[in-house]
Amino acid sequence: MTTTDPTTTPLDPELAAERSALDAAREALRLMREEVEDTDLMLGDVFTDKVANAALTRGRQRRLAALADVPGAPLFFGRLDFDPGTVFVDEDAGSDPDRVHIGRRHVHDPAGRPLVLDWRAPLCVAYYRASPTDPMSVRIRRRYGFTTIDNGPRADPEVVLTAFEDEHLVGAPEADDRTGDLLAAEIERPRTGPMRDIVATIQPEQDDLVRAPLGTTLCVQGAPGTGKTAVGLHRIAFLLYTERERLSRAGVAIIGPNRSFLSYIRDVLPALGEVDVTQTTIVDLLAAGLPERSRPAAGWVRRVEEPFAARVKGDVRMAEVLRRDLWSHLREPTETLMVRRGSRRWRLYPEDLRPLLDELAGRGVAYGSGRDLLSHRIAHAVLSLMESEGEVCDDRTHEQVRRDPAVRSMVTALWPKRDPLSLVLGLLTDPERLARAADGLLTAEERAAVLLPGRPRGPRSARWSEEDLALIDEAAALIDRPAGLGHIVVDEAQDLSPMQCRSVGRRCESGSLTVLGDIAQGTSPSAARTWSTLLEHLGKPTGHLSVLDRGYRVPAQIIDFAARLLPRIAAGLGAPVAVRRAPGSLRVIPAADGLAPAVAAACRTALAGEGSVGLIAADAHLPALLGELEAEGLRVPLLDDGTGLDAARLVAVPAGLAKGLEFDAVVVAEPAAIAEAEERGLNRLYVVLTRAVSTLHVVHARPLPADLTDEEVSG
Repeated sequence: MTTTDPTTTPLDPELAAERSALDAAREALRLMREEVEDTDLMLGDVFTDKVANAALTRGRQRRLAALADVPGAPLFFGRLDFDPGTVFVDEDAGSDPDRVHIGRRHVHDPAGRPLVLDWRAPLCVAYYRASPTDPMSVRIRRRYGFTTIDNGPRADPEVVLTAFEDEHLVGAPEADDRTGDLLAAEIERPRTGPMRDIVATIQPEQDDLVRAPLGTTLCVQGAPGTGKTAVGLHRIAFLLYTERERLSRAGVAIIGPNRSFLSYIRDVLPALGEVDVTQTTIVDLLAAGLPERSRPAAGWVRRVEEPFAARVKGDVRMAEVLRRDLWSHLREPTETLMVRRGSRRWRLYPEDLRPLLDELAGRGVAYGSGRDLLSHRIAHAVLSLMESEGEVCDDRTHEQVRRDPAVRSMVTALWPKRDPLSLVLGLLTDPERLARAADGLLTAEERAAVLLPGRPRGPRSARWSEEDLALIDEAAALIDRPAGLGHIVVDEAQDLSPMQCRSVGRRCESGSLTVLGDIAQGTSPSAARTWSTLLEHLGKPTGHLSVLDRGYRVPAQIIDFAARLLPRIAAGLGAPVAVRRAPGSLRVIPAADGLAPAVAAACRTALAGEGSVGLIAADAHLPALLGELEAEGLRVPLLDDGTGLDAARLVAVPAGLAKGLEFDAVVVAEPAAIAEAEERGLNRLYVVLTRAVSTLHVVHARPLPADLTDEEVSG
């Protein structure tokens, strides 16, 4: 490995050449951006159509965002030296190897010659998969080390190339202990703020998943620290690279467990040049179709269901209850329809109308579409009568009859309009109506549990829960089917209820999914027990299940400690395997003199190291603990649902928001309280114990849960 201090001169010639290549790439990227900026001056002259101009302007803005030089992220992170003639055909090259730099986006010089290849290009697969046993025509794989120089609050940080490391894949010695240092350093590099991309450290098993084709619905069971979230994000970037035109039309979305998680991952895709991806939570997704779209989901979600009620409302049986209730609003025809046309009158009797109604109801059409189709059927029947009497009819006549007030009135009487909010409100506030719709599906106890509290005057005054939103969404889909997306990534998917899964699956009926999660981290009342069942509810029963069980960031000491809970919370699930050990990474600290002083001491110890620090405690206990810590002279900002992680090195995290987040060091306060706080508290504790990628401090004044005390743990 060749390395140097950023300020050391003279430089090693090879290192100097690599720095020059990086500078040239930056300059080329700047010119590429300027070229796009200059197109703004020409749009109005070339296209006078406002719609075309607006579309071109939006495309230009997306292109500019994709060409931004992200501060702190070098334009290339690796290089491949191929056998001569593998990449380029150049008679003057002689026996020199073909070389390509690999980075986060494609960069070319003004003549169009590539200076950096996008990591997603087919040629770059070798960077992640080539090995001495299968070199894939690669002679040398080079990795780079960088140092970030802080230029103060008014300037972007400067990234300086300080080292490179070569791995010889052809003719390499049997053992070369110099290789792998930069890769290990990048994986273990301390972090602050939001999540970073992992393009420089993608492992072969991760690369297989990232490059899965668009038509594949992929389900990834990933143990803590295995990079499943990163795999999902990088798969989006890869699919947008390979299927950009198709996905740009259909749309791509990421569904995360909460807004804090979305804040945590917000910079990954922009760093990879992808800026046009919707990021949302399941609650916000379901609330988006409700009135007053600008209103946050929290304005609709006003209470939390008890676990039993949450399970019933999340159960797939509720879909049939809603379907029965909606279609029960159809009415049998009892009156004669009379349509006047000039001096003539045309009549359809109840026995003429009944087959039209029954045929549509049996076809499985959406309820809202059925109303429109019924008006067409009735108009067609009237025109048949007219034509049998010698009348000349055409499309204009058909439309006039369809819009006749008598026809419209009959359609409304037979097929009444229904809206999702009112439908669900009426069902969940009328015990007799619910009993009719749920006959043979729900028990009396279950029906009582799903009723809404109080006597709401209307949808806006009702106290809805998250589970209710999924019911409203189901009703909306029964009335008018929603538009679909080309691809959806669902993270922490194990916590979705069957009804929430149906909501996601409807939006991806003709597209594909990336489903990410860990059965052991399921904490919701309806959390999945098996991936096969969850995939069925998503409408993708043939989805491909892959398992990531090699943890690259979380040390073995931490993983092994948390894994003691697995036999209790996820029997049959294999324990994750950590690829590195870090002596001293686990510290179990009895709080003999009180919890707050011990927690304060652990936080100060963690802050003495590098990177981010998360203090995690049971949601209900955290406010009081923070007050006690302030009395100890330690003020800790509180993370809430919507707060970013880049405000401070130390942040307090309610256990309920910890899922999906990572910190270099974590201080867990009173594990027993976390385990007792909810129905699946041990699962929540497993989540909390696996948030650290460097050091875990477990501080307890009460005895640890029994599963964690099976053997002695050194402090």
